Amino acid sequence: MLSKNTLKFIKSLQQKKFRKIEGSFFVEGSKNVTELLNSDFISTHLLFTDKFYSGNQAMVDNFPGQAIHVTQKVLESAGAFKSNDSALAVAKIKENIEISVKDNEWAIALDDVRDPGNLGTIIRIADWYGIQKIILSEESADFYNPKVLQASMGSFSRIKFFYTDLSIFFSKTQLPIYGAFLNGSSIYNTPFDKGGILLVGNESKGISTELEKSVHHKITIPRFGHAESLNVAIATAVFCDNIKRSNS
Repeated sequence: MLSKNTLKFIKSLQQKKFRKIEGSFFVEGSKNVTELLNSDFISTHLLFTDKFYSGNQAMVDNFPGQAIHVTQKVLESAGAFKSNDSALAVAKIKENIEISVKDNEWAIALDDVRDPGNLGTIIRIADWYGIQKIILSEESADFYNPKVLQASMGSFSRIKFFYTDLSIFFSKTQLPIYGAFLNGSSIYNTPFDKGGILLVGNESKGISTELEKSVHHKITIPRFGHAESLNVAIATAVFCDNIKRSNS
């Protein structure tokens, strides 16, 4: 049975300050929960319905933490979804450990990307294109925001990430940095290296003046119509596609 204290604890994790205090986050829905439980995250609580149990019996029976059978109504009261008939899981937040990018691999750097939906979609895009590392400015959206995790559709479990001062991070790398600018060189004429960092900026302001100094190659997606701009997640997908094409 789900206790009032456990319910209160889970609901509190919808807010960033309590995620930091508790060192925990939650995901919900069958897809994200199964991806979480199959990852290297340490899961502590699992709320599940009959529907989830019928398709994931071994996963529930072997769950190392506290597994609690609940009704759909109780499950929906615990999480952020309006509708959830499967499961919700709580896990420990990983330590923010610095990551390195090898000479022959690509990473994505995000300069103040604030929208949780955009961040979650970029995580999913990175996973699709086999880019396993994302470096985020300290002002970017919280990786563990429920909206980020939902938009990632499970890809959050396969991506390594690190929040840092990007100017310091860039000063320590020898990799070429490709920055997304409206006045950059066309991606269709850009020879991309075998490894590098793709830097994309804030939804409205773009890449900051400070970080612009670290960029080796300014690149852009040519516009053929009349739209003023592209959504940052869509633009990231186009950049990633052309990077992979150039290296295939």
